[in-house]
Amino acid sequence: MDLNVLWFILIAVLFAGFFFLEGFDYGVGILLPFLGKNDDERRVIVNTIGPFWDGNEVWLLTAGGAMFAAFPQWYATMFSGFYLALALVLIALILRGVAFEFRRKDERATWRGGWDWAIFIGSLLPALLFGVAFGNLLRGVPIDASKNYAGDFFFLLNPYALLTGLYGLVLMTLHGAVYLSLKTDGELSARARRIASTLWLPALVLLFAALAASYGATDMYSKLGVNPGPIPILGGVALLSVIWFLRRQRDGWAFVMTGITLVTTVMTIFMTLFPRVMISTLNPDWSLTIYNASSSPYTLTVMTFIALVFVPIVLVYQGWTYYVFRQRVSRKSLAS
Repeated sequence: MDLNVLWFILIAVLFAGFFFLEGFDYGVGILLPFLGKNDDERRVIVNTIGPFWDGNEVWLLTAGGAMFAAFPQWYATMFSGFYLALALVLIALILRGVAFEFRRKDERATWRGGWDWAIFIGSLLPALLFGVAFGNLLRGVPIDASKNYAGDFFFLLNPYALLTGLYGLVLMTLHGAVYLSLKTDGELSARARRIASTLWLPALVLLFAALAASYGATDMYSKLGVNPGPIPILGGVALLSVIWFLRRQRDGWAFVMTGITLVTTVMTIFMTLFPRVMISTLNPDWSLTIYNASSSPYTLTVMTFIALVFVPIVLVYQGWTYYVFRQRVSRKSLAS
């Protein structure tokens, strides 16, 4: 395995970890104005992700940084071509972060209600637009011979990408609902479980719709980079099993299953793309790959040694954080 392949795998792992962890964050934020019936319940909902949300976003920053350092041409083409969409994501994430801090600064219902809707918007837009972005990576975008994006923002809003965006949005909302059923108690937990049960069928339908649409909209079935084998099947079976676990109130296992579906979705995308990272719809020879978009071997070597030292430290620290804050959050905990 050469360093180009190693860093492609590492970036795929970082994105998979990001969607597993930040996916339930987004889902919780999307459900906040609807699931919480009063301020106490909304505080409980916010507190379930309070210790984690900013740490989860580090996975995205690390993935973007790794992309920039290992595959600068991929980073340049993608971030310039998807500039407006990514700017909207950035604004949404800033709004979301500010809302978490500002909602508690005043007890007025209008103040807190306004920031709750800001959390909703700041969670919904990234969940939708990341799905749209990955749909466009699979479908391909107009890249010219100079490796520049030759389309516009509206080209990205094609039916296939919007379908994958909607699938990602519903799946992450389901992931968040299951997480809330696991992390809260009493009526709030039961309500979250009911919402998760309601979201399960749309998520399943959208998954199979996206797989079916991929036959006509992409070349993922005819030009596999690495055959994903049973991985997509595992994701589908995991999503099918969610409703079984929910009906038996096995919320922990239901959460694991939605997480597996998110991770296997990301893995399937990267494996079918390999060794390409961006497909050109203008000329297949103009597509970006892990070789024509990469940094020098020396840069990749230095980055590999740095990653070997610091990635385990970060993983241990984040694992410790989840262990410390593993208890359920309830109204009683608000007063403590």
